[in-house]
Amino acid sequence: MKVLLVGNAGREHAIAEAFERSLRDVSLSCLGELINPGIQGICGKTGGQYLRGKINDPLVVADHAEKLGVDFVFVGPEEPNFHGVPDELERRGIACVGAKRAVAEIEMSKASMRDLQWENRLPGRLWYKKFKSFEEAVPYIKEYAESIALKPARQAGGKGVKVIEDFQVYLQDEKRDLKYSHAKTIVDEHMKPYQDMEYKLLIEERVWGPEYTLQCFTDGRCVKPMPAVQDNKHAFDGDLGPETGGMGSIAGGLNLRWGVKEEEASILTMEEYVKSTEIVEQMIKAVQRKTGERYHGVVAGQMMLTSVWGPTIIEMYSRFGDPEALNVLPLLKNDIVDICEAIIDERLNTVELDFNEKATVVKAASPEGYPDKRELARGHPVKVDEQGLTRDDIRLYWASVDVQDGMYVTGGSRVVEFLTVADDIPTASIKAERGFNHIHLTDGWKTFHRSDIGAPRCLEKRIELAKLAREIYMYKEKKGILGRRLTWIPGKGLMEAG
Repeated sequence: MKVLLVGNAGREHAIAEAFERSLRDVSLSCLGELINPGIQGICGKTGGQYLRGKINDPLVVADHAEKLGVDFVFVGPEEPNFHGVPDELERRGIACVGAKRAVAEIEMSKASMRDLQWENRLPGRLWYKKFKSFEEAVPYIKEYAESIALKPARQAGGKGVKVIEDFQVYLQDEKRDLKYSHAKTIVDEHMKPYQDMEYKLLIEERVWGPEYTLQCFTDGRCVKPMPAVQDNKHAFDGDLGPETGGMGSIAGGLNLRWGVKEEEASILTMEEYVKSTEIVEQMIKAVQRKTGERYHGVVAGQMMLTSVWGPTIIEMYSRFGDPEALNVLPLLKNDIVDICEAIIDERLNTVELDFNEKATVVKAASPEGYPDKRELARGHPVKVDEQGLTRDDIRLYWASVDVQDGMYVTGGSRVVEFLTVADDIPTASIKAERGFNHIHLTDGWKTFHRSDIGAPRCLEKRIELAKLAREIYMYKEKKGILGRRLTWIPGKGLMEAG
């Protein structure tokens, strides 16, 4: 069987590894814009090819798929979905596990995703307003009295999201100036590369609670959820610094267990997990009704347990998360080829997903300059002691790296991601820390990572936050007011939203 994988990051390395484990005699090829040495090695072992090319160009991807004579294509990142790669493959009769352009809109356009929620009155919806320009948004930024989240209206690789709180009255003028400045930056800088979106800026109500990602396989008829994962997007320990694509992630069974009784350490309960799955299912049904297209691939709810709704969608993904894919795919007991074929044939309901119930921790090593000055983070030679990692029982996934003249050099984002597996999250976290003894940039450029991912103090903080949000939303649910709140809308005054 011949398979073409599209993409070259750590997520795709984990996907490639899953295909390598298949019992179906897979010949795996990969198309990437950079040469990922981990994926390249797997392609070589399985008798496939590693090709360098434009992964967002539907014609380029489809031409390679035809020349290779593949049985199907697996699309890893989101941008090929946004550019219609799965659409062109299907047009040529080539099977694809990847979201077509119309249904990938739930990730590509954050504004369209919110529109869809409100049009269908789906649970977990937040108050929002979308704008085509900074000037159009100024009255709302000026008058809105509560805390808000400012976002690019398009998926922009994790850039541009900022939550601004207005609790300190003595800082309201400074906070307003910060809102203006950041909103203008979103429109003028973060949205500048994207001319495929009418709306540029999104303002949402601020909510609080622990975040988590629920990744699922779907064939458009049913949704099969994987274990919940908690990502850590801020660059530095203590959830400080700019937001990144993800500095690491944790998972441990359905409820993010970490070695004590579930009721004492539950970031997400089983009931909340089931509700989260139902919300994702409703989103898939709604986007399919609206577009008339079937969703074949991976979908994920990037969610938060809030005091307003309980399980609440913050964003949607039309693919695996990165690094979240690394927490689930290595523990998948099913053959990924069987899953892909079931998605393509729309018989995913016949598959029962099975995962090893271990705790996993992923930590990423990033070059200085990431995420805001990626040009400074590029081009540094990388050396990794893979034998040392094996001795320490740490799995290596190459991320943003390229092979140039026989050397591994940084691509400007996270260089490598280390995965460790243990019986509980803190133990896995300690193991993962050893990985950073085995990597360095040989020109002296520094790397950084978050040491607190999966550490007890960090977990306790999230568990307490979950308990508080749970107590409030469950009280509202008992009183029949779940999802109801008052909000200030310029020109209309205080109104009920829900």
